[in-house]
Amino acid sequence: MKTKRVILYCLAGLVAGCGPILSLNPLFTKDSLVFDEGLLGTWIGDSNDMKISLEFTRVEEDSLGDVPKELQGESKRAYRLNLYEEGKRKGVLLACLVKLGDRRFLDIFPDQYPSGESDEDQMKLGFNASFFLRSHMLARVDAIGEKLDMHVMDDEGFTKLVEAEPKAVAYATTEDGPVLTASPKELQTFVTKYAADERLFALDAAFVRKSK
Repeated sequence: MKTKRVILYCLAGLVAGCGPILSLNPLFTKDSLVFDEGLLGTWIGDSNDMKISLEFTRVEEDSLGDVPKELQGESKRAYRLNLYEEGKRKGVLLACLVKLGDRRFLDIFPDQYPSGESDEDQMKLGFNASFFLRSHMLARVDAIGEKLDMHVMDDEGFTKLVEAEPKAVAYATTEDGPVLTASPKELQTFVTKYAADERLFALDAAFVRKSK
């Protein structure tokens, strides 16, 4: 969990001191996957102190590692996401755009082992990698145009929400913070209900288009 969390924290570094909520299950189902060509290209942080850039490209079928069953056969509706920090590539992930009602969300997750090798026999300490669980980071997408405006699920806000509404969604508490354990359909119901709740999607992640 910690290794995957390090990769994803690069994106969450937009807001110092806060962290994203991770989910053990994907938000997307095959009937909710959508593809927007406007997301393709390179996006850079919209403030001078944000040294993170995102590059969304089409997925090549033979480039996939281990993917959730919900994405099998649907690779054309996924994105390869290269994550850069100060010009250096820090992560190679997959991203799925999910449409629920009139809102869209991003589900971001790794499809390779922490070393970058998808073949356990070819990596060092391959046995150790079997203890790492894939996790999903969820973000509400408010705009895709000349600006990519997202809000990432925040752990502090989530804690306040579930303290007030303990039955809002299934989750577990770990030393790294709360982790969502709900099924994809339960997650969809949860994020749809609380999409506009300022306690949940509190981390502002805004980027401007650099290139297509």
